[in-house]
Amino acid sequence: MQLNCPFCGPRPENEFHCGGTTGIVRPSLECDDETWGAYLYFRANPKGAHAERWRHTYGCRQWFNILRDTVTHEITAVYGITEVCPSRSS
Repeated sequence: MQLNCPFCGPRPENEFHCGGTTGIVRPSLECDDETWGAYLYFRANPKGAHAERWRHTYGCRQWFNILRDTVTHEITAVYGITEVCPSRSS
């Protein structure tokens, strides 16, 4: 798989590390244990479009987000870490 780093251009996947799902909102400190446990340990495992955070570890070392199809591995969007996720519908 090739990833298109927004800073360095196309590079092989082994130069990157996946940081997991992006856009997860941390619950408030007043939340109950069940809510906190769900935040820490449970993630969606979708079949289809999935927003992920990646770091170009062996390159520019910058973080960025991608929208990737988990079935085909097709990357439909690459966007900045502070940008809003583009539409998940293709």
